[in-house]
Amino acid sequence: MTAPKPSDLAFIRFVSVENMMRLVNSIGVETALRDLARYIEDDFRRWTLFDKTPRVASHSAEGVIELMPTSDGVSYGFKYVNGHPKNTKSGLQTVTAFGLLARVDTGYPELLTEMTLLTALRTAATSAMVARHLAPKGATTMAMIGNGAQSEFQALAMRAICGISELRLYDIDPAATAKLMRNLSDRGIGLTACKTAQEAIEGAQIVTTCTADKQYATILTDNMVGAGVHINAIGGDCPGKTELHGDILRRSDVFVEYTPQTRIEGEIQQMPEDFPVTEMWQVIAGTAPGRTSDRQITLFDGVGFAIEDFSALCYIRDRLEGTDLFQRLDIIADPDDPRDLFGMLSRAVQG
Repeated sequence: MTAPKPSDLAFIRFVSVENMMRLVNSIGVETALRDLARYIEDDFRRWTLFDKTPRVASHSAEGVIELMPTSDGVSYGFKYVNGHPKNTKSGLQTVTAFGLLARVDTGYPELLTEMTLLTALRTAATSAMVARHLAPKGATTMAMIGNGAQSEFQALAMRAICGISELRLYDIDPAATAKLMRNLSDRGIGLTACKTAQEAIEGAQIVTTCTADKQYATILTDNMVGAGVHINAIGGDCPGKTELHGDILRRSDVFVEYTPQTRIEGEIQQMPEDFPVTEMWQVIAGTAPGRTSDRQITLFDGVGFAIEDFSALCYIRDRLEGTDLFQRLDIIADPDDPRDLFGMLSRAVQG
């Protein structure tokens, strides 16, 4: 007896790195960033519908490996992601990721995709979406402290969503800054390389810190930060890793994604447990204030949260419709009789 061929239910769509690049380039990077920001903001408005838990993390001296799950009751998504700052010395990525989206009603997965590129896009889209709510009106200049793999995405998202037209750049490695300037040279953004972080933030209305070292660091000190700026602090994303002096947090109104996770991983890990913060979904829903004055320092302590990955997975699922930018993977055993899994295995041998 010939083993039956897999049914359609056995197949899920798989988006490889190659197809992700083709998809994003066909959409346009800045259009994709705007679209992702909209998906993320819409899901923040539905915040109370989602399962929420701090990511499940396995820490080592070299880095961290994490799972980031959530569900809105209709779909379930998770991301596998690592963070290994020393990898670049060996020619490896600091962050790699993949993700899965499944149906809640059957438990069957419907999408498996690379998420290294997609995480960079969703992180930048989240930063810019938050900045649109918190940054001073009319902001045109951003300082970018840390010019690694995330930096170009941050720059383009802030341009597409917030209207940033000037970048002031600093990295301890001048080659990283040169790389960023080369990659963005034809994007219509003014680019200025600076010799210090202090020089970079002069005249900037938005300050993004995005460094990779897994350590307590002081990228910005209190005397460097003037009134009225918005700080997009996205480099601190695990225990023992921060970028800002505590006095900056004390002067700022701090906004986070999910408080229990950010108290473990974000800048506020250096503050007392009762240090006040506001979750961004409350600002978006209109139940909490965001920026309230021109002199207010707003600080987004962004560590990345599973709902943002869920939004990104849903966006990719929707954008795949009508395209051939995926492969069909046979990864679900789907016997004709759901009670006869062994029979399916036996017939495969006979076939």
